[in-house]
Amino acid sequence: MTLDLARDLPTALADRAAAWRLIADVAAFWNAPLRPGDGCTDAELDAAEARLGLRLPAALREAHRLLGNRPDLTSNHDTLLPPAELYVDRDCLVHRVENQGCAYWGIPLAALDQDDPPTVVWPDAADPETTPWTARLSTALLAVVLTEPLLDQDAYTDAGDVDPADLTGWTELPRLYEPGVDGRLFARPDALLLVQDGSWVAMRAVSEETLDELCEQLPVSWLNY
Repeated sequence: MTLDLARDLPTALADRAAAWRLIADVAAFWNAPLRPGDGCTDAELDAAEARLGLRLPAALREAHRLLGNRPDLTSNHDTLLPPAELYVDRDCLVHRVENQGCAYWGIPLAALDQDDPPTVVWPDAADPETTPWTARLSTALLAVVLTEPLLDQDAYTDAGDVDPADLTGWTELPRLYEPGVDGRLFARPDALLLVQDGSWVAMRAVSEETLDELCEQLPVSWLNY
C-alpha cells in the first residue's frame, strides 16, 4: 500500500480518531497490519485502573485496545508499558520507559481527566524535572508507531549520522513533539527516516533493494551497511 504522511499527519495531530487510522495505515505499510487480538482487553484495562486507583484517559485505553499486544510496532527500543505495568511516579502516570531506564514518559496526574491529555518526559529516575513531550497523548502514541519500527533489527533498517541538509528527495513531516524536543521525521514513498540529536538517523525502507540504494545515496557511515 501507499502511505502519504505529509497529507495525513496534520489531521492525525488534531484528531485522535484520525491518529488511530493513521497508525493502522503505518502498520499496513510495513506489511504488519493490525489484526483482531492485537489489542488489550477492557478487563485488563479495568484491572489497571483498579490497581492504580485512577482513571485511564480515553486515548490510552483506545490505543491499548488497538495495538497493546504489538511490540513490533511499539517496543523495539523503548517499551510501551502494558496495562499491568503502568505505574505512578513524579505525579505522572508512566506509560513508556527507555530501554536502559534513561528516560520515562508520562501523563501528568492533574491531566488524567482529559480524554487526550498532554505528555511529559524526564531523563532518569533521579531527576525530578519533567519536560513537555507532546500536546496530546494520541500524538505521543502515533510518534511511537512512526519511530519504533525504524529500530526493528529484523526489518530493512539501518542507522548512522547524517547532515539533514543532505536529505534531498525526502519530505520533512510536521513536528510531532513540543518545542525543545529534538526529533524530526522525513519521508519518501518507499522509506521513513528519523533524525535525532541533530544528526543521528534511523531509517527503514520497504525492501532490501530500496534500503541498499538509499544507503548508497546518503553520505552516512551506516552501522549495518
